[in-house]
Amino acid sequence: MKFALFSLMLNLPNALTGETFTTQQKFQNVLKQAELAEKLGFDAYGVGERHGAPFLSSSPPVVLTAIAARTSRIRLLTTVTVLSVLDPVRVAEDYATLDHLSGGRLELIIGKGNDPRHYPLFGIKEEEQWESLAERYELLKRLWSEENVTWQGRYRTPLDKVTTQPRPYQKSIPVWHGSASSPLSTELAAKYGEPIFSSNGFHPMAKYKALIDHYRERWEYYGHDPKDAVVGAGGGSLYLADTKEEAIRRYKPYYEAFSSTDSAKHNQSPFKSLEDTVENGPTLVGSPESVIEKVLTYHRAYGHQVLSIGADGLSESEQLEQIERFAKEVMPVLRREIPSTVWDGKELTLQQA
Repeated sequence: MKFALFSLMLNLPNALTGETFTTQQKFQNVLKQAELAEKLGFDAYGVGERHGAPFLSSSPPVVLTAIAARTSRIRLLTTVTVLSVLDPVRVAEDYATLDHLSGGRLELIIGKGNDPRHYPLFGIKEEEQWESLAERYELLKRLWSEENVTWQGRYRTPLDKVTTQPRPYQKSIPVWHGSASSPLSTELAAKYGEPIFSSNGFHPMAKYKALIDHYRERWEYYGHDPKDAVVGAGGGSLYLADTKEEAIRRYKPYYEAFSSTDSAKHNQSPFKSLEDTVENGPTLVGSPESVIEKVLTYHRAYGHQVLSIGADGLSESEQLEQIERFAKEVMPVLRREIPSTVWDGKELTLQQA
């Protein structure tokens, strides 16, 4: 298994002390997290995209560029790029630039996002999100793979013989499709022969497994070799302690603080408590042994090769504790138990963009 550390740059008052990072402190915190992730052997670092409090992650390409300057090996992910509301020309230019500045370490995870506040900001109706995403992605692929692109669609002005600059550094910037709520995202991924990344954050296993199963079914329908289907998955919140009981006790204030936000309520999680989430959901709160067993259980259902975790919301010292402990006590076991060919120098997708 391969591992990604990610941040949505959540910036809430600390649930225990009441202290809050200033905006500048939070940016520096994320940069230090990425440096630590590389040092500890994580395979990738991701920055999400949100457009409203309590998140500060409105400009992932800018943050990832700063991370690229401080790292040399780790892959750089967008978790996710909310392509349903963005101009594909701007996306093509920004991320091709980042691709060069990172030496070809960039990978996009595209999606519609799960925060409805961005739709009115960018002039898109929520009911248009899937059609908008499909149209914009088709254009983005053409802008990265073709020159003199002439195009006309519904969600931006027409293009006449446009060649975006710079051209990507990589022959084909890898693209994953974020999957959280609809088979339309898994359909799009299967159609293009590209991997999916299940959010696997707020609901029971069955919901996400149904989408992953749909992806694999449609993958074969489009004529792709089943062994080439690639799945990544989130792991909910992370908090490790010597026992599951201690982890739940220590993490509960953070869980309750985030659960009271509008963003959390929008996810409509059916779980009624942290204990319920730990027992019946994907949350990685417990002893290292119990967390390893949970990941193995989910892997048997999903067949995923990449796991992403986050440490947002904790104090900086607890972030350090959790990330280091995960890297030292959990990652080595899962690397041995779960084979993964992702990021081994082979092409991630069947088709070139």
